[in-house]
Amino acid sequence: MSITIKNESDIAGMRVACRLAAEVLDHLAPHIKPGVTTLEIDRLAADYMAQQGTRSATIGYQPPGYPPYPGHLCTSVNHVVCHGIPSEKKLKKGDIINLDVTVITQDGWHGDTSRMFEVGKCSIAATRLCALTYEAMWLGITQIRPGAHLGDIGHAIQQFAEGHGLSVVREFCGHGIGQVFHEEPQVLHYGSPGTGVKLEPGMIFTVEPMLNTGRREIREMPDGWTIVTKDRSLSAQWEHTVVVTPGGYEVLTLSAGSPAIPEFAQATVDA
Repeated sequence: MSITIKNESDIAGMRVACRLAAEVLDHLAPHIKPGVTTLEIDRLAADYMAQQGTRSATIGYQPPGYPPYPGHLCTSVNHVVCHGIPSEKKLKKGDIINLDVTVITQDGWHGDTSRMFEVGKCSIAATRLCALTYEAMWLGITQIRPGAHLGDIGHAIQQFAEGHGLSVVREFCGHGIGQVFHEEPQVLHYGSPGTGVKLEPGMIFTVEPMLNTGRREIREMPDGWTIVTKDRSLSAQWEHTVVVTPGGYEVLTLSAGSPAIPEFAQATVDA
C-alpha cells in the first residue's frame, strides 16, 4: 500500500480545494426545498464551480467497469446510499438528500465533502438518522492523531451506530485524496481498534460513513452507479476531508456554512 504523505505546500493546496468544495454546499443549501429537481441542483453546482474557477471531479468520472458518471455532484435521496444521479425528479417535503461534491482546483487539488439536507419537515426517524450519522462521522474524526490506527476510526463509528440501532454500509469507504481523486488508504467505517494503517502527519483522507435505519445490505441500480438499501430503508452520509497533523488532525472541508461542530469534538479540532 502506497500512501502519499503531503508536505506543507501540498496541504495548503488541499486547504483551498476543500474550502471551495464546502462553499459549493453553502451555495446550494438555500435551494434545497420541495419542488426543486436534483438536475437543477446539479446545474447550480456546475455554475458555481465555474465562478470559483474549479471544475467537478465527478462529471465524466469513469473507474474501470463503470459508465462515465453524468453529474457534477451526487444527489442521493432517502433510500439511496450513494452515487445518486441528478434527474428531473422533484424533491418533496419529508425527503432527505445527501449532496456529495468534489471539486478540482486549477492546480490539480481535489476537495471532497458531503452533507445531508432535510427537505421541509421530516419524520422523526429521518431527522434522527441524519443527526446520528453526523455525530458518528465526528466520533471517527476525533480518533485521528499520529500513532492511532485506521481501525480506531472505524471502530468508533461502528460502535456508536450499532449502539443506536443503525447499520453501517461496508462496501464503500473513505479514501486518501490529493491530486488524485481516490488514493490509498481505504478508510473503513467499521473495524477493531489498533488495527490497520498507523496514522502519521501529512496523511489526507476522507471520513464518510453511510448509515442505514434498516439492514446494511445494498444493491446497485441498472444505471451502474446508484446504490440503494436492499430493504429500501433510509440511508444517510456525511463526509469531511481531514489531514493528520503533528498534534492530531485538521478538518479541511469546513466553511462559513458548515453545520456546527459537535461539542464533544470542539476541543480536539486544530485551530
